[in-house]
Parts: sequence; structure tokens; C-alpha cells
Amino acid sequence: MTTLLVIGFDPARIPGYDPAPVLTALERGRDAYRAAGIEATEVLVGPDGELPRITAALTARRYDCVLVGGGLRKPPECLELFERVVNLVHRHAPGSAIAFGTSPVDGAEAALRAPAAA
Repeated sequence: MTTLLVIGFDPARIPGYDPAPVLTALERGRDAYRAAGIEATEVLVGPDGELPRITAALTARRYDCVLVGGGLRKPPECLELFERVVNLVHRHAPGSAIAFGTSPVDGAEAALRAPAAA
């Protein structure tokens, strides 16, 4: 079984945003993890990134792969946060592969295509 840490925004904590479609998609993503035999742990953060929570999750156990969601990766205004998250992964989970999702439903595919870490 592959162990996966998913890092992304909690859609319910984004001001002025309707979280319902993303919450539905997150549930579909969870179903895909289970179907692929992936043991996924999520750390969904608020707009400030909650870097201490991410660090705690990264150091709590070893993961085969860490997935950084598209919400953190794609918007230009999130670039600095994205860089910080990637550097946290590099520092605290150096043995984990890193994958990047584009939507809440493609995380299993991203994790399965990530190269095995050395």
C-alpha cells in the first residue's frame, strides 16, 4: 500500500468561496485513493498556509509520496506559499516522492505516477 500525504486548501475556509463543489470532488478523490490502495492522509489548510500544521504532518510519519494540490500550486498569488510548502517537503520528508495534483479528483493518478523516492 502506498502512503500519501495530501496538502491543500480547505475550501470551506476560503473567504467568499462556495466550497460545495470542491468538497464533493474531494470525496471523489478519497474514493479514488481507496480504490487504488493508497492510504491517504490530508492536511487541508486555510489561506495563510498553516506551515506549522504542514510541518507536523510531514514529521508525524514517513510517506511514500507527498502530493501538493493545484489550489496551492496554480494561482500566481500562492507562489510564495507553494515554494515554502515544497521546501518543507524537501526538508522534512526527503525520502518521499513529490507529486502535483491539478484537481481534487486526480490525486491518486498523480501519486501513482510519481517516481519512487531513492
